[in-house]
Amino acid sequence: MTGATLVVGLGRTDRRDDGVGPAVARVVAARVPGGAVEVRTEEDPTALLDLWEGHDHVVLVDAVVTGRTPGTLHRLEVGTDAPPLPAESWAGTGRAGTHAFGLATAVELGRALGRLPARVVVVGVEAADVDLGDSLSPAVVAVVEQAADLVAEEVTADVPG
Repeated sequence: MTGATLVVGLGRTDRRDDGVGPAVARVVAARVPGGAVEVRTEEDPTALLDLWEGHDHVVLVDAVVTGRTPGTLHRLEVGTDAPPLPAESWAGTGRAGTHAFGLATAVELGRALGRLPARVVVVGVEAADVDLGDSLSPAVVAVVEQAADLVAEEVTADVPG
């Protein structure tokens, strides 16, 4: 297992607020000291099983649609060190996110296959608009820095010194 925490910004930058994961990941990459974090962006949650292989700690950032106020931040621990989640816990973060094969499905598949890291934290950002377009909505832009702060706290919690 690697000592670096993996941060994955999930989402498509051509689907407006769905691009918040990559936007937050870019901010985190600029803030966290080199070697402490590996930042990746990914459009497809099915790729997570391979991306997080070899990592003990993963932070996933994704747009969610739950009906809450756009820009609301969600935090959920789902790794093997966390207690099993009841199905309704995923409903609070948008069970399928904005993807047909959702983040919840990828996490639960990883758990079933014994390929889920020990610590996985999901940071969800409530989306206002996931239609075609290349800009985030004002409500989501307003919380990118706050979401990056939350991710950076997760990452630096495991950094020695």
